[in-house]
Amino acid sequence: MNENVIEIEGFNLWYGANQALIDVAMNVQKNKITALIGPSGCGKSTLLRCMNRMNDLVDGCRVEGKLLFRGQDIYDKSTDIILLRKKIGMIFQKPNPFPMSIRDNITYGPKIHGVTKEGDLDGIVERSLKQAALWDEVEDRLDQSALSLSGGQQQRLCIARTLSINPEVILMDEPTSALDPIATSKIEDLAVDLQKDYTVVIVTHNMQQAARISDLTGFMYIGKMVEFDRTDRIFNKPSEDLTERYITGRFG
Repeated sequence: MNENVIEIEGFNLWYGANQALIDVAMNVQKNKITALIGPSGCGKSTLLRCMNRMNDLVDGCRVEGKLLFRGQDIYDKSTDIILLRKKIGMIFQKPNPFPMSIRDNITYGPKIHGVTKEGDLDGIVERSLKQAALWDEVEDRLDQSALSLSGGQQQRLCIARTLSINPEVILMDEPTSALDPIATSKIEDLAVDLQKDYTVVIVTHNMQQAARISDLTGFMYIGKMVEFDRTDRIFNKPSEDLTERYITGRFG
């Protein structure tokens, strides 16, 4: 039985007078990787940012429709946004470590959420870095600046930082677009590994990446969810002509 962690139905979003999402529907299933694909400017990142209300930071943004996390409407006035973003973490396109030590990057979130004991924090640092497949590379230099790491290591550090506060869902907005092929492969392997314990939603321009690592794929075009299905069906037997044309490179 597939359990839906996030349910989206009839969802619309405007930036001022410009409608960026039109009647979008999809479900995000627990412990699965869901990919969002489509040409630039089709609404993939906008939809992703709705899932933890990052779009609240954009002036003139308003939404209508249903976006539920664990059955609760995240746009309800009673939603605690800090708690929501603890449960639904975000990894951005460019690695954005804080200009502080590797250790301090990881302990920053737990400290905000009330963890103060040094032993507890040390345990979180080790667990998070191991989960992000970075521990072996940095365990002897935790007090060095995070900015001394390579781009791929910085992105894995950002993933570890997200994991430090025990999210349920990890949103990844083109997490490998700034990385070389080897670093990209490590992030892909990591995403597959993380789905044992977490639910992952990834926006990607790289269709091969979506085909390689995701269980479910949504194809978006001009703000609409054209098709949402199992990844193998989307890539091998799409129902919509538009999806097939995009997958086969005839447009986009």
